[in-house]
Amino acid sequence: MAGVSRSSLYYQPVAVSEDELFLRRRIDEIYTKHSFYGSRKMVIELRRDGILVGRKRVQTAMREMGIEGIHPGPNLSKRALQHRIYPYLLRNVVPHSPHHVWGIDITYIRLQKGWMYLVATIDWYSRYVVSWELDHTLEMPFVLDCVDRALEFAIPSIWNSDQGSHFTSPSYLERLKTRDIQISMDGKGRALDNIFTERLWRSIKYEEVYLNEYASPREARERITAWFQFYNTERPHQSLDYRTPWEVLNKQILLEKRNQNLSSQR
Repeated sequence: MAGVSRSSLYYQPVAVSEDELFLRRRIDEIYTKHSFYGSRKMVIELRRDGILVGRKRVQTAMREMGIEGIHPGPNLSKRALQHRIYPYLLRNVVPHSPHHVWGIDITYIRLQKGWMYLVATIDWYSRYVVSWELDHTLEMPFVLDCVDRALEFAIPSIWNSDQGSHFTSPSYLERLKTRDIQISMDGKGRALDNIFTERLWRSIKYEEVYLNEYASPREARERITAWFQFYNTERPHQSLDYRTPWEVLNKQILLEKRNQNLSSQR
């Protein structure tokens, strides 16, 4: 009611050793670069760095970080068995306008003494980040908050996600079905089905997260807020002819309104 994030009030730093934090930081860096790596390849990369660690410890760390090989993001291949999955609708589909296709995903954000999780919704046509939320747990409410904020902005034709338990849950699916949104889910074992969100994660980590040492959730939230503002409105994208997502989004919407007005006049 006060508009204050619960995570800012109740967050308690995760009590883990410096060695464990160092290991998870390196796993996060390797995974961001190679999101198709499972625990076997992760162990090989770590040993090349001089980090002598067993596969079971790496598996435990990856599981608690919410990442798995092939499927980027948290617990992607671990859906509840009673939850329904949907087919991937976007093979050979090129987004043709704003709000044609949106994608949603979750990633791991490291702090000095712990970690948080970031969920974001991105418009595939303009690369505009429609909504995002940050929390210190992988519980369902922060995902639903992100979805609700996105739906206040617009209603997409197709909404894509992975097959994780968050995105196969009835509370998530019902929000989309009641608005007649087509639901699409990444194919099993296909790391490139959600490529636009993967690029977003790589950008925010290399341009912001890895360059700063967040001492608290508050600091992480403030800096990530500023970065998303920069990403949407100032950062030029090569794939967008060096325009910003906001410029592409607005230009296309204004063009469509103009065409609609011309059609009505005829």
